[in-house]
Amino acid sequence: MKKGTLSFVGLGLYDEKDISIKGLEEIKKSDKVFAEFYTAKLVGTSIEKLEKLFGKKIIVLNREETEKSDVIINSAEKEDTVFLTAGDSMTATTHIDLRIRAIKKGIKTKVIHASSIVTAVSGLLGLQNYKFGRTTTLAYPQENYFPTSPYDVIKENKKRGLHTLVLLDIQEDKKLYMTANEGLKLIFDMEEKVKSKIFDKESVICVVARAGSDKPVVKAGTIKELIEEDFGKPFHSIVVPGRLHFMEIEALRVLAQLPAYLEEKLQKI
Repeated sequence: MKKGTLSFVGLGLYDEKDISIKGLEEIKKSDKVFAEFYTAKLVGTSIEKLEKLFGKKIIVLNREETEKSDVIINSAEKEDTVFLTAGDSMTATTHIDLRIRAIKKGIKTKVIHASSIVTAVSGLLGLQNYKFGRTTTLAYPQENYFPTSPYDVIKENKKRGLHTLVLLDIQEDKKLYMTANEGLKLIFDMEEKVKSKIFDKESVICVVARAGSDKPVVKAGTIKELIEEDFGKPFHSIVVPGRLHFMEIEALRVLAQLPAYLEEKLQKI
């Protein structure tokens, strides 16, 4: 009786061309292909284009189907199964849990990595990757629910001089993709609520939009300036800088259009 396998394949950041050759080969030789696109998706392509490239039908799972994982595990027990995700396949705890469950079932697993927003933002902005602290996510507020935990993460990182990658809410089922403008407003609303004075309208913030595309938007400026900008189509991310090395300040000027007056201000901090 054939024993199946489970391979986790990252698709990269933007379109179908971001996948690695190794990942593509793994998909082509598989029996069944699953994917989830509720944690992130490739906005530069479509399911149809992916299926044409892979020569495989892709079964897209929703959040509940993915987190329960039974359909994936059941397939991998008998067939060579691939699970696709945007970005790198191991940046979500759900995917790590799925791999652990598979191993406990005696299923052989494999991970094929891909580019991730976690590393892309630092490279696009010219910020030193090892100087990033905990990543946090801004969620759309709900009625009677406005968590300020992202503010606490940023505050702790800033205390340690570290940069913070702020991911923005994706609600694929509702076609809601938080913009950097909405995220900056939420951050300022949290400041108004918590009043720890780590932000004001002159605070320097960075925005990256459509990382992985041919023309990503990479900007650094004050909250007051950037909250009014149009960053275009999704996805957007925010970076709150910590203590900046002089080379990082220069990188923000050259790569992210940091205004000269802010460069001078930051060099004095």
